[in-house]
Amino acid sequence: MSHGLATPLPTPPAHGPGPASVTRRALVFGASGAMGRALLDCLLGDGWTVDAVSRTARPDGPGLRWHTGGFPELPSLPVRVDAIVSCGPLDHFAHWYASATVECPRVVAFGSTSDATKAEAADAGERALAGRLREAGERLFSTAHQRGAGATLLRPTLIYGAGSDRNLGRIVALARRSGVFVLPGDALGRRQPVHAEDLGRAAFAALDAPAAIGQAFALPGGETLPYREMVARTLAVLTPAPRLLTVPGPLFAIALRAAHATGRLQGLPPGAVARMREDLVFDAGAAHAAFGYAPRPFRPEAAMFPAA
Repeated sequence: MSHGLATPLPTPPAHGPGPASVTRRALVFGASGAMGRALLDCLLGDGWTVDAVSRTARPDGPGLRWHTGGFPELPSLPVRVDAIVSCGPLDHFAHWYASATVECPRVVAFGSTSDATKAEAADAGERALAGRLREAGERLFSTAHQRGAGATLLRPTLIYGAGSDRNLGRIVALARRSGVFVLPGDALGRRQPVHAEDLGRAAFAALDAPAAIGQAFALPGGETLPYREMVARTLAVLTPAPRLLTVPGPLFAIALRAAHATGRLQGLPPGAVARMREDLVFDAGAAHAAFGYAPRPFRPEAAMFPAA
C-alpha cells in the first residue's frame, strides 16, 4: 500500500532566509540527536551561525551556541533567526511555535509517516499518535501561514542510525536476550528504512528550496525490502549474530501469546507484529524533485546497536 503526502495549507510568500553573502542564523531543536548532528555539520559547513537546543549541556564551538532545555520549558532564545529546524517531536514543537515570539521567515520540521500508517491501527494509543501528528502538522502550516513564513514538513519512514534506531533497536534487544528472533513466515511487508544522516541533510537542502515551501514530503530510505530481509540484515551485523527463525503463522501466534504471558515482549509496540505483513511504502519522488533528496540503501552497521 502506498501512502500519499499530507495536504498543506496555501503556500505563503516564497521568501527565503536571506542572501547567501550574509551570515545566516539558525535555531535547531533536537540538535544533539543523529539527525540534528548531521544538520549542524551542514549548516556550520555552509557558514551559518547556529543556536542549538538540547536537554543536556553541550560545549559551544565556532559559530555554534548550545542552549540547555526542552519543551515546554525552554531557555532564553534569540529574538530573530533566519531559519528554525525542529528535529524533535512534532506535536511539542508545533505547540511552541504557535505561541513563540521568535521572528523567522523559514521553518522546517520533522514529523513521521506514522500519521498515515497508524491512522487505523487496532491499538487506541497508536491511533491517538497518528491524530496528534496530523493535528501538529496542520498547526505548523497554519501558524506559518498566519505569520507569512515558509514552512516545510518532512515525514520520515523507519529511522535508523546511531542514536536513532528505536524501532530496529527493539528488535536487536529482544534478539540478544535469547540469541534468536522469531518471525512469521509471511512477515514480508515492505519497508524503507532511512538513515538519520540522510534526514539531517534533507532538512538542510529543503531550507533553500523554494519548491519545498508550504509542502509536506514523505522521506523514505533509498531501498524497499521485505520486513524479514530488513531484520535479517540487522541481526547479521551483531556479534554474536542472533539466529533468525521463520515459522508458520499459527505456530508463531502460539509463540507470541506465550511471549506476552511471560513478559518477554516488553518494549515491542502494540500493533508492530500485525504490521510486519503490511506494505508501508512511500514515494520519494516529490522530495527528490523539490530539493534533490537521494537517500542511501539500507546498510546497517554493528556500531548502531551498542550492547547494553
